[in-house]
Amino acid sequence: MAAFTERMVPVLVLWLAVCLSGSWAVDRGNFKTCDQSAFCKRQRALKPGQSPYRALLETMELTNTRLTLQLINDNNKVRLLLELYRLQGNMTRVKINELKPLKPRYEVPDVLIQEPPTEPLSLLSQDENGVVLSLGAESQRVIVSARPFRLDIMEGREVLMSLNSRGLLAFEHLRTRKDTSQADPETEKKEEADPANQAEEAVKEEEDKVEDGMWEETFKSHTDSKPNGPSSISLDFSLPGVEHVYGIPEHADALKLKTTDGGDPYRLYNLDVFQYELHNPMALYGAVPVMLAHNAQRTTGIFWLNAAETWVDISSNTAGKTVFGKMLDYVQGSSETPQTDVRWVSESGIIDVFIMLGPTPQDVFSQYASLTGTQAFPPLAALAYHQCRWNYNDQEDVQTVDAGFDQHDIPYDFIWLDIEHTDGKRYFTWDPHKFATPKDMLQGIMDKRRKMVAIVDPHIKVDSNYKIHNEIRSRSFYIKNKDGGDYEGWCWPGNAGYPDFTSPEMRTWWASMFAYDQYEGSMENLYTWNDMNEPSVFNGPEVTMHKDAVHGAWEHRDVHNLYGFYVQMATAEGLVQRSGGVERPFVLTRAFFAGSQRYGAVWTGDNAAEWEHLKISIPMCLSLSLVGISLCGADVGGFFKTPSSELLVRWYQTGAYQPFFRAHAHLDTPRREPWLFGPENTALIREAVRQRYALLPYWYQLFYHAYRTGHPVMRPLWVEYPQDLATFAMDDQFLLGRDLLVHPVTEEGARGITAYLPGKGEVWFDVHTFQKHNGAQNLYVPVTMSSIPVFQRGGSIIPRKVRVRRSSTCMEHDPYTLYVALSPQRAAEGELYIDDGHTFNFDKKREFLHRRLSFTNNILSSSNLAPGSQFSSQSWIERILILGASKPSKVTLKTADGQESQLEFEFDASMSVLTLRKPGMNVGADWTVVLQ
Repeated sequence: MAAFTERMVPVLVLWLAVCLSGSWAVDRGNFKTCDQSAFCKRQRALKPGQSPYRALLETMELTNTRLTLQLINDNNKVRLLLELYRLQGNMTRVKINELKPLKPRYEVPDVLIQEPPTEPLSLLSQDENGVVLSLGAESQRVIVSARPFRLDIMEGREVLMSLNSRGLLAFEHLRTRKDTSQADPETEKKEEADPANQAEEAVKEEEDKVEDGMWEETFKSHTDSKPNGPSSISLDFSLPGVEHVYGIPEHADALKLKTTDGGDPYRLYNLDVFQYELHNPMALYGAVPVMLAHNAQRTTGIFWLNAAETWVDISSNTAGKTVFGKMLDYVQGSSETPQTDVRWVSESGIIDVFIMLGPTPQDVFSQYASLTGTQAFPPLAALAYHQCRWNYNDQEDVQTVDAGFDQHDIPYDFIWLDIEHTDGKRYFTWDPHKFATPKDMLQGIMDKRRKMVAIVDPHIKVDSNYKIHNEIRSRSFYIKNKDGGDYEGWCWPGNAGYPDFTSPEMRTWWASMFAYDQYEGSMENLYTWNDMNEPSVFNGPEVTMHKDAVHGAWEHRDVHNLYGFYVQMATAEGLVQRSGGVERPFVLTRAFFAGSQRYGAVWTGDNAAEWEHLKISIPMCLSLSLVGISLCGADVGGFFKTPSSELLVRWYQTGAYQPFFRAHAHLDTPRREPWLFGPENTALIREAVRQRYALLPYWYQLFYHAYRTGHPVMRPLWVEYPQDLATFAMDDQFLLGRDLLVHPVTEEGARGITAYLPGKGEVWFDVHTFQKHNGAQNLYVPVTMSSIPVFQRGGSIIPRKVRVRRSSTCMEHDPYTLYVALSPQRAAEGELYIDDGHTFNFDKKREFLHRRLSFTNNILSSSNLAPGSQFSSQSWIERILILGASKPSKVTLKTADGQESQLEFEFDASMSVLTLRKPGMNVGADWTVVLQ
């Protein structure tokens, strides 16, 4: 019987998965709409109007670091405490909590990298209507209006942002349940007679009102017991002058967020959505509650620090107006300023919001990074190509695929193993038949200087013969159900427990399981993939965990969106610890939250082999980039279904220019290694992958900058051209850093694309033909199957390694080629960053090279950007191409020791390209090249 049960588990799990997946499209019935989510429905029933809240100015206290003030709800007399902080770096923090909650309300820990440093607030004026505080910088101030309560952040005469201007602040205070508690009638009589309790009558009246879903809620067959009753919160923000808002991933939607009037709000609730649909506000795997607002004058941001289920409504007074309508307004002198209104609603916790005041996009990135940290600096190999599928069958299959790449001369760095590599879906183990000698397999890959990723999911098979399960149970590390037992649900192994990753002790233990002596068969070239960490529970409400499950003192509803963040945190910590703190980790996660950028990479989950899914990968990764998560990618080729060879080629060409570059496919799809589609397509895919490898030096320095500054690697055009209205909603092309513009071909059967080249007075060079084009134009580019339209900005210098080998590690000591693209002023600058590619020595020991490359007055030079650093590289400069050059009479190289030599050169007059061959300087040296 045991064997039968064991055999039936995969069948049942597969049946559940099929039921969940429906027929190749999301079953919307599995997931709630706002109307089906009781707190969202209650909150949305509140319409804009006069707020019941007023500020009690007599309670105001102002210290050097913060202002506190009580707010009262005149309808029910419940008091709230407002805290206002001015933070370093042009940010304001607003916290609102109950003054005296029945029990503590959840405040999100661990996401902020430190308690944000404050700056002094000073009182400018005060009367019975409110107070005015100075925010220090450039005549910025906060106006707190008392009746009704409202906050306005101003600069000069301009309102940058208003809070509660539409009166949608709503705070459901914690209360005891009246319809079931057995109160003593004598006590009640006494209380009623006491005049001091008259004020409480209004409160009592409101609390006695029990609406559907306040104390219990049922969705499909699942009941949520809600022992704390209603606890939701809401606040509205008005953004005058703003028509474009972005962020709040993860949604399969355009870069520019849409208004939600007449539909559902955008939902932030980490869910395992099989076969997600495009262009709608449904929740997906991750949630970053950060929104950016942009117009030609300023960029601002709102960070709503809350980990409970959250809905975001967006409305705008210009939405739905046609271009003609807007022109008519202009002609008629309509005085209505465009405005976007945003409302955030969360199920529990407190209001804790950071207002980032920019004013530039880069300022907002730095502000957010100062709060939640920057993108982890990945090992160089993680920026190369990854080959994955569910599943490579056994060690022999792995060996064959590995050899196939060499046979077809396609480089790759990582091969991946999905759930089938384990012993019966017991993570940290290997299938004893198919992967009997994992170390031999890993060594074989290592001999070719390649690596492997194996999946480790956070659902643990309930099995008394499984070490991991026994340890977690004996230490009481599992999440509990509402009755105090271990919470159990169905996932890939069948019945599973879910470790409580919100517990620091649990995370420490989990990290220790990655030690080489604990994770049998693991080696230093094995890295980790955390999937299903929303968490996914096949038989749970909305395919996730019951909200009344218990994490220590808190309910799952309070912490839900943090679960994946903690899983990746503990896993990354394990990979760092196993090497004694020397090696950088690489961990891919599906679920994420604000701050997840500190722990590794994210991908867009279970997409499909459809052209629309290829297109949506661009705005999905751009949205993540804007909120700090730069290491983003989509499954190349699509996870579900089977791509045509044209779609597969176009996806490789697109993925080669997106940060995380991995092909992946579902168990039921035909094999699709890059050489299985005929020699022509193999050649096209090979070329796309080789372009990625040649550009690795540039990718690596972009990620170094992302780690140091928080600036995104993949950028919407408006980030670099913030006053160019044409770029504000553009999401079919993007920038890598400042200097490369990419417009992938994402239309079936395309004969051409129209790329917008920004920048009046700028020039752009086609990286393949070196043809020069002016900025501020729409350029029609004819395309064939081999075309990947990419342009280098005039004024930039980009390093490449053009000798592509079988993995990035094999290219470590190879020489560099510099591509110098001249601006119309005949100048250019760039950088070169090099370190060992995999350890923390760049940080701990300052072992790296960081060079500044500059071309001006016909002199190209390399100088040291980091005098305190030390690192030596064997690499040298083998070629320099200068685009937009004129022909020199001679070219002289001067090295740091004063030696001079003449360099050979070739000049292509038709394209104005000057090529300097074998100048031969070491990459770490100071030198100048003079064109005469």
